[in-house]
Amino acid sequence: IQSFETTNLKELARWTRVPLVQLTSATGAPYDLVAQGDDTTYADLMTPEGLRGVARYARWLGPEKASVIPREADGTLGEPTDVVHDAHRAGLKVVAYTFRAENQFLPVDYWLGTDPNARGDLHDELLAYFAAGLDGVFSDFPDLAVAARKDWSRARR
Repeated sequence: IQSFETTNLKELARWTRVPLVQLTSATGAPYDLVAQGDDTTYADLMTPEGLRGVARYARWLGPEKASVIPREADGTLGEPTDVVHDAHRAGLKVVAYTFRAENQFLPVDYWLGTDPNARGDLHDELLAYFAAGLDGVFSDFPDLAVAARKDWSRARR
């Protein structure tokens, strides 16, 4: 079960053994906390302290992919942040979202051609994210994600 809110996941943690995923965004805050007047943001949840708190009720962190590897000002893929490492230290697995194959959703260094709607090199973008330590991904192209994960795993042997 996945949610961008925290209150429902905390409640569900008491009722079910189903793995829970705390989704986060690169900006903003959980709506339930905003509605309660709590100023905790998604960035706060992704600090080492925040991740230890998330690990009390969830098994997975589901960050927006830009929280794992942001893009540079020129649109190329930047360097990984510490969020995956910190989440793993807190005992969480990490599944980032959303990986799409169209150029317009890829860093410019993974574009193939200039048409924003054409397919780019999702495979190599995924390899970069798996190398950053992701345990899983949400993708609109699961066949490409599975193939990239297999290739990444083979290369590590």
